[in-house]
Amino acid sequence: METAEDFQARPADYLAAERTFLAWIRTGLALMALGFVLARFALFLQELNLARPDLRTASFGFSLWLGTVLILLGVLVCLLSLARYLRLLRMMRRGAKTFGNASALAVAIAILLAVLGLAMSYYLLSARPVSPLNLFSSKEASMPAIPGNGVVRIASRHSVGETVAKVEAILLAKSVKLFTVVDHSGEAENAALKMPNTKLLIFGNPKGGTPLMLASPSVALDLPLKILVAEDAAGNVWVSYNAPAYLQQRHNLPADLVANIAVIEALATNAAQ
Repeated sequence: METAEDFQARPADYLAAERTFLAWIRTGLALMALGFVLARFALFLQELNLARPDLRTASFGFSLWLGTVLILLGVLVCLLSLARYLRLLRMMRRGAKTFGNASALAVAIAILLAVLGLAMSYYLLSARPVSPLNLFSSKEASMPAIPGNGVVRIASRHSVGETVAKVEAILLAKSVKLFTVVDHSGEAENAALKMPNTKLLIFGNPKGGTPLMLASPSVALDLPLKILVAEDAAGNVWVSYNAPAYLQQRHNLPADLVANIAVIEALATNAAQ
């Protein structure tokens, strides 16, 4: 009967240990890849909110934390598996049996993944879009109400200057011409008057605006498009613009041309975030 003292590791044992080590490395890489995808899931939900404003989703910041945890867990698995592999090699060289005990690393990873799986399941359920059946259950649910004056206001996370810079950068990237930036507060200061920081950006594209004016010449009163970035008395920054649906009703625009001005919604939302 073979004892622990006379046990001698065979080449097959070393190769088995190496295969196990490589399997743990693949597990670590898979965890890091899954974490990266989950962390970027927030961008997918953000784009979904911009493309389909009628589909409301919950906050998507949690996916960044879950993804980061998975990436760090993958790194930890790689490091621990390396330490475990080196320890197994030392034990086999000393003639000690290494296959009698359960793998603490495997047990710990299984428990952590189970906990993270439950957390991700809860997050995905909480971030799911509203059911389409609910969207069309009533006219109010399927079409957001237009403000009485047609002006939509979005709270910005940035200062007036930073928000204006974001709008300018987006317009430049989209090859949309920025005609001018009207500095209302600067002009007030030149007149020895005090006014919260207020700037109006006027921009447009003849390819989008011309068909609108041909269909309804009065829309020229509201073109080029405008975005107002202003600070209120409490120091909050707001991004305001005319709702495309309001402009459609005001000027009786054809439905197939509303997309020419609907881009302002995504532009304002991106600048405010």
